[in-house]
Order: sequence, then structure tokens, then C-alpha cells
Amino acid sequence: MNERSLPVEPPFVAQCAALCKLRHQSPTEEPVAWAMGCHAPEFSPIFQLSFNLGRSALDQRAQQQAASPPSAHHLPSRRNMLPARLRRTAVLLKRHVRLLATKTPGGRLVHEGDDFSRRHIGPGPEEQQQMLQTLGFKSLDELTDTAVPAAIRFRSDMNLPAPLDEHRMLRELREIALKNDVWKSYIGIGYSDCIVPPAIQRNILENSGWVTQYTPYQAEISQGRMESLVNFQTMIADLTGLPTSNASLLDESTACAEAMTLCYRSTKRNVFLADPMLHPQNTALLHTRAEPLGLKVEPLDLANPAFTPEVSGIIIQYPNTEGSIEDIKQLIAKAHANKTLVVVVCDLLASTLLTPPGELGADVAVGSAQRFGVPLGYGGPHAAFLSVANNDGRNTLARIMPGRVVGVTKDSNGNKAYRLALQTREQHIRRDKATSNICTAQALLANMAAMYAVYHGPGRLRRIAENIHKSTSYLAKQLTDAGHKVVHKVYFDTLKVIPKDLNAVKKRAQEHRINLRYYSDGAVGVALDETTGARELKDLLSVFGATAADEETIKAAVVDSSGPLLERKELHRQTPFLTHPNFNSYHSETQLVRYMKKLENKDVSLVHSMIPLGSCTMKLNASAELMPVSWPEFGGLHPFVPREQAKGYSILFENLERWLCEITGYDNLSLQPNSGAQGEYAGLLAIRNYLHSIGQDARDVCLIPSSAHGTNPASAQMAKMKIVPVGADKHGNIDWKDLTAKVDKYSKNLAAIMVTYPSTHGVFESSIVDVCQKIHDNGGQVYLDGANLNAQVGLARPGDYGSDVSHLNLHKTFCIPHGGGGPGMGPIGVKKHLAPFLPGHPVIPLKGCDGPPVSAAPWGSSSILPITWAYIRMMGAAGLTRASQVAILNANYMAKRLEGAYNTVYRSKEGLVAHEFIIDCKDFKKSADIEVVDIAKRLMDYGFHSPTMSWPVHNCLMIEPTESEDKAELDRLCDALLAIREEITMIEQGKLDRTVNPLK
Repeated sequence: MNERSLPVEPPFVAQCAALCKLRHQSPTEEPVAWAMGCHAPEFSPIFQLSFNLGRSALDQRAQQQAASPPSAHHLPSRRNMLPARLRRTAVLLKRHVRLLATKTPGGRLVHEGDDFSRRHIGPGPEEQQQMLQTLGFKSLDELTDTAVPAAIRFRSDMNLPAPLDEHRMLRELREIALKNDVWKSYIGIGYSDCIVPPAIQRNILENSGWVTQYTPYQAEISQGRMESLVNFQTMIADLTGLPTSNASLLDESTACAEAMTLCYRSTKRNVFLADPMLHPQNTALLHTRAEPLGLKVEPLDLANPAFTPEVSGIIIQYPNTEGSIEDIKQLIAKAHANKTLVVVVCDLLASTLLTPPGELGADVAVGSAQRFGVPLGYGGPHAAFLSVANNDGRNTLARIMPGRVVGVTKDSNGNKAYRLALQTREQHIRRDKATSNICTAQALLANMAAMYAVYHGPGRLRRIAENIHKSTSYLAKQLTDAGHKVVHKVYFDTLKVIPKDLNAVKKRAQEHRINLRYYSDGAVGVALDETTGARELKDLLSVFGATAADEETIKAAVVDSSGPLLERKELHRQTPFLTHPNFNSYHSETQLVRYMKKLENKDVSLVHSMIPLGSCTMKLNASAELMPVSWPEFGGLHPFVPREQAKGYSILFENLERWLCEITGYDNLSLQPNSGAQGEYAGLLAIRNYLHSIGQDARDVCLIPSSAHGTNPASAQMAKMKIVPVGADKHGNIDWKDLTAKVDKYSKNLAAIMVTYPSTHGVFESSIVDVCQKIHDNGGQVYLDGANLNAQVGLARPGDYGSDVSHLNLHKTFCIPHGGGGPGMGPIGVKKHLAPFLPGHPVIPLKGCDGPPVSAAPWGSSSILPITWAYIRMMGAAGLTRASQVAILNANYMAKRLEGAYNTVYRSKEGLVAHEFIIDCKDFKKSADIEVVDIAKRLMDYGFHSPTMSWPVHNCLMIEPTESEDKAELDRLCDALLAIREEITMIEQGKLDRTVNPLK
């Protein structure tokens, strides 16, 4: 059969042609309101034509069936039931199928459709060739060799396993996951098992419309997730009894550390008193943060506190790590009498029954929202929180607290709207004077926790808490009756038990596949949770050798139980919580799903269009990569289970550490940092501790280019380094003359340089090897920010050309989605001399890592690491290299297409950019009264998220298209920008009014 013999209906051809023309029209002809509907009160032309096309096809099919109905002797076959159009499409597609001329290690020929890299990389071979031709290159290799300096070009093949297709990758990863042995854990220590409502798991955690959103800096196309984050903030404020909350932090332990530095900033005092009954990881993170800053963390005597004039604050775990609920009202009053701030680490579920921190007089509350419907995940990711009081009526604490805050405002029409508030506290504006280095937080998990509260409402949350407490009370009575000693009299969900026979308890726990907490003094900890029912209580009683009734009897006994928390009215919560309609309106699945979908539909994510944010790498987050995150073998493990129960995770970690070291050229790697900023901090601490170990304590100067990410100076300040800026030359490179002068001036005190490569100006600096050598020759270390690694994978390795340490943004280069502002991962790779100073952990020892911990869990946000594993496993060395090459190709193609309308601010001497580029918009202010923000808002009319605005160059746009976008999408963004430039020209020529025009 040839193309001419394929029958086609003329109406269908005409409609297809019209649709194609409309999809590829220049935006100047008729701007289509793709996402916002700003200029289209009716259905967009695309939607209407697509709808008509589908209806026409159905009508034609019905007519054909009516004209020749199947007889009883000729029932339609499976093939005949397919629409004729699909059959013809299949024939055409089949004509272009070819086999690759290679075999897998098993000898099986790989079909082109099995090659995942072709699914991940947007432009196909023909499109790549067209773009190369536009640029004047014959091949990707020629472009790469021209763009990447020869001095750093990696010419070997990366030693990575041969790629697998999606099906075989999932099968292999499932085999690894099954090596995790999921026992029932009652360990506690800040982590509780919970029930994840399927509606939330399916419609948020597993929904690309939620997980591929970016941080909501562009409010107009972020109203949905910002409403959800306001729900989270409201939930935290209500449950903690404090009026102002942020929109999440990384984990409970880092929240404790942030609270300590908040107290220090507020009071300028350098002593902080810590409850000895904090969770051990919380105590460890306090010491990590305090030591470089010169703060002193001292134990707090709850009965007789030593409030000296140097004490900035105290921190109390409530309930404490052993489960005890102490009366802390008088302690808080004493602290305030001495002008000392009070931080309370609280349990959100306990706060539905227990007097919340705010009612006790606390100034700051911190904790984790994990038990609100977020899986354990072997340590994360989980959303932490921090809320503060308004003690002076001026929101002083709110103005210095860390993390993003979503506020409620009004739009230009007077309607309620959401936007980020108090941003002048944050690193992207304040840099080294920011309240914290935090950038990526845990927005996706905060949204899950918020929806958990929306779904259950205040009444159901209280009933869940009461059931847990009653179950704990029942267990305590039965254990006491069996001759064991329950140490604390007042508790919520956790018991510390002195058993009659510890070894017998351990033995029976093993037999029942149950994990308990074992104290060094011979006691046993048991922490119950939402999943604990009659069957689980019966098993626990068996473990302790107590006589257990049948499950129905246990269930009835729990219902009839009371408990010390319910009996002691002085501990009861007196105030209502979650009274807002959002927490009292969506308690059926139908209501909740529609509410979540309504919010999702207000936002732009990668399922709608490309998000060309410079230095953010918004690439494809493939479905096959995301699927394993929901597997119970990854989600069901407590982070402190014995290592032999996490053999699957051990394999995953070992693979990733080896692969990422191979990709970067480093010798060792830590997976613990759970954001890029935490990776920066961990890397700088490794440098600091290494220098101290060789007697170079005086080295504390950190050189940072003026164009660096805001987290760089913020992280350096947290590591107590003196920040010295280095300027850039007219080509966007580090100013060699200025660098030499600064190095010479501070040579005896030089600790490090923090440099991003390719630079944030969007160029491969040819002098990078010389820069690294210059720093090393003067006793310093090189920290290379890995934010732009997407331009280097397979092409250059930082560890080879002079860098000592880098963090790797797995949520950029290695496909973990951004989640609307988190989660992320920022593991650090180091050369071997820094390896001993990688982060350790106070609960789970990490071999060869003696540095201070930077995250609550040993391997940070473990349960999202399968995403990166899957990406590398499916791409292989060649696919990863090709991805970097196409990222460079896409950026240069766009820069070339925009060349006549916009000036690209920085290029290499060869006239090329790296994987991103900056276009200059500053002259439009004078010529047409148009600012960069006007262009950004106008791009929304075409369905695009704006590129990065006014950073690193004021009044410019930084564009990063990534390798996942095909030529059609690149052209659509170029067409939109060119159309906007024509509108600006019309304003300049007086054809459009300067104040009333499409850009205003």
C-alpha cells in the first residue's frame, strides 16, 4: 500500500490543516489564551476546533456504521472496530519504524521505541539537524566541541550500565525494592506511620499537574497551589496557636536549627538552652548550626533553668522524645521574665487534644507535618513547619523567620488573590543578609498535609488523636498489669517501658516482625500511630508476653478507655481549630477531588507548556521515574530501622553514589542534604572542617562572584565565612584581574571560592581551569555550584578540572520534580581529602562520614531517590550525554531565532551560549515604558511561565529551554517573544498607546 491509496475524507484533511495552521500561527495574528484565558472569554480556537474535529470524527464513524451495519454472519473484528483513521496512522507510523544497529547486553535487538532517551529528549534527529543547520553546524558533536572549552572536555565514555527501557527498568527497580523488608515500626523519634488517603495519593502525589509546578513566584499562574499553601499555613497557625506560619521547611531538625538562629537574630545573645529530651537528631542539628556561628548549645534544666543574660532562647520537645508530657507553663513564664524566647517542638496531632504552644505562651513552634498523610519514606521528604507569635504587635518575629510565606491580597479588580509575602527576608533578595539560605522547601508535601486536614476536618482529626491516645492508654494498662513498668504517667502516643525481660521482648519482637525503640538503659520505647488497631495491639501485647484478648474485645476496651491526657483537664486544648470553611466543606471524596482539581487547573505546570526558567532546569519528570515513589517498599520504612531491613535502599544508595561520582569525577558522595542550599551548607562545612583539621583555622574568606545564586552567600554566612565578592567582565566571565587582586589580598585567609559552572550568565568560561588552579595555589578550596550541571553531564566533569566539592540538584539535572517549591535533593560530591568530613548521623552511623549531620534523616529524602536512579538507569551514558548536548542546542537555537529582536547579553568568544541565555530588555523602559515584568505577564497570554526575571542581570530575562522541549515548543515561545517585540515596536512608533496596550 502506498500513500496515494490511503483513503482520506476531505473534511478531515481540511480540519487537520486548519488545526495545524492555528497551532503554529504567529501570535501576532491572534493571541490564544492558552492557560489563563485572559483575552478569551469563550473557548479558545484550539479547544473549539479540537472539539469539533473529535465530534466530526465520531459523526462520520456513526454514519459509516449506519450505512453498513454488521450482519450476524460478519461480526466486527478487533481490527475493524478501530477507527479507520487510527489504522491509517498506524500504517504510516509503521513505515518509519526502524531498528537500532545495536544489541542489548542480553543480545536482544532494541526497538527505537524502547529507547527511553528518545522519549526524554524533545527534538528528534530531523529536528536536531534543522536546528544545527540554523546555527551553521553539521553535528551535535561539532556544536559541543565548539561550545565546551577543550581544556575541560570529557572525551571518555562514562562507566554506567547499559540503558533499560521503561518496562525493564521498573522490573529491575521492583526487584531492588522487594529487598526492603517492611516490618511494623513503633520506633517513634519524630516519625509516625499514617494512612495516606488514596484520593490525595492519586490526585496530588501521583499527579504531574501538581508535582511539576515551579515555586509560585509568578502569582497569576500559581493561585491554586498558593491557596493550598495558605491552607497549610492556616492549619499550622491554628494547631500551634500562633498566628503566623511559613509555607514549610525541610524537616523538623532543620526547623529546630532555624528557630535557634531566629532567637539569636532577635536577641543578639549567643547561648541557647536545649531540652535534653529532644529527639537526638534535633539536638545534633542544633550543634551543627551553632558551632560555625559561635553559638553555645547548653542543656536546659526544666526544674531549675539557668537564665543568664546571654541566653537567647530555650527549646522544649512537647511531648518529649520519651513520650512524656511535662507541665511547661511556669518554665515559659520564667523564660519571658528573663526576656528569653521560647521554642516548642510540637506534635500536630497531639495539639488537637493538648494545650497548643501558643496558649502556653511559646514564641515559636516547630515540628513535622509528616503524620498528616505523608509516607514515612525512610526519612523523607516531609514538610516541617515554623510558626511565630506577634508579641510586640509589629510582627517582628515574622519579619525575621525563615522560609516562604504566602499572603492574601487583592488584585487590580479588587478580588481576593494570593502572592508571596515578606520576600525581602529571603536569600534571592537579601543574599548574605537573608534570614536563612533555604530556597527549595517541601511544598508538595505541605500540600498533601494540608489536604489531609481539609479531607478529615477538625472533628475527624480529633477522633483520630483520641483513638491513638486511648490505644496507648489501653496498652499501658495491660503492660502494667503484666508486670512491666511504664515510666511516664502523662503521655499522648508514646510509652517508655522497663520490661521484665529485655532479651525476651527483643526475641518476640523479631518473631512478630516488629521494630521497637531500644534505649541504652535497657528500656523499650513504643510509639503508636493512626494505623494501630486491635490486631496491632494484640501483637504488641504478645511481644511483651502479656495475655492478649481477642481483637473484638480489645477494640471494645479501647473505645471504653480514657487516658491521662483526656482525664487531666488542665492539659486540654480550650480553643477551636480549623474553623475556616476550607476545612469543613470537602469531607467526601467527590468534594475533595473536585477541590484539588479546581486548584490544579488554576496553575501552569509542565503538563501545560514549557517552563523556561533560567537556572531552574524544568525538564521532563517521566511517569516511569515517578511511579516507584508510591511503592510501599520505598514508602513504608521508618528511617531508623535496622540496616538489614533496608537492603533495597542500600543497593539504591550504592548505585547512585557510584553513578553520580562517575558522572561528576568526584571520589565520594553524600546523599543526606535534602535541598541544594543544604548541599551548599554541607559542602562548605566539609571545607571548613578540613581546613581546621590541618591547622588552617584562620582561613575563613569565601570568594563569590557577584552573579552567584543568592543561596551561595547565604550558605557561606551560615558557615561563618567572610564573603568577598568578585566582579564579572563584559563577556560575563569572572573578572580575572579582580579575582587575582582578591586572591592576592586574602591569600593567607582564603578558604574557598564558590563558582557556578557554566556561569549564571549562561556561558562556559574558558578560564575555569585557571580559576581553580589559582585558588589551589593560594591554599583555598573550590566549591562548584551544581545548579547548571545539566550542561555538563557526559561533556565535562567538575572533579576532573579542579573542583573539590559540588552539590548536585537532583530536582534539576536528574529529574526529581520541583513540586511547586519542593521537594528537592542536593547531595554533595567531594574529592577524597574531603570525604571524612561528609555528614554523619547520631542515630544511624554512616561509615567513613564523621562530619556533622545537616538533615534529620541519614539519607535525607530517601523515597524520591528512585526517580534519579530510574532516570540514569534508562538514559545510560550515551543518553545522558545526548541530553546535555541537546540542552545546549536548544538554548543556542532559541538565542539565534531571537537574535534580531533581542540582544543576547553574554556569549562566548565563539558566539555561543551554554544551556541558557539572557536577553536584554532594559532599553524598552525608555523607548516604550515597558519593563521586564510586562513582558513576563504578556507571555502568560500565550500560555507560558515567564523566564527568570531580572536575575542575574537587572531588567533582563534568563531562558533555559532544557532538552525535553521539542522544536515546535521552542518555536512557539520564540514566536510569542517575537510577537511581543513587535508590539513594543508599535508602542515605540506611536501605533499603540504607552499606557493602554496589550503589555499593560
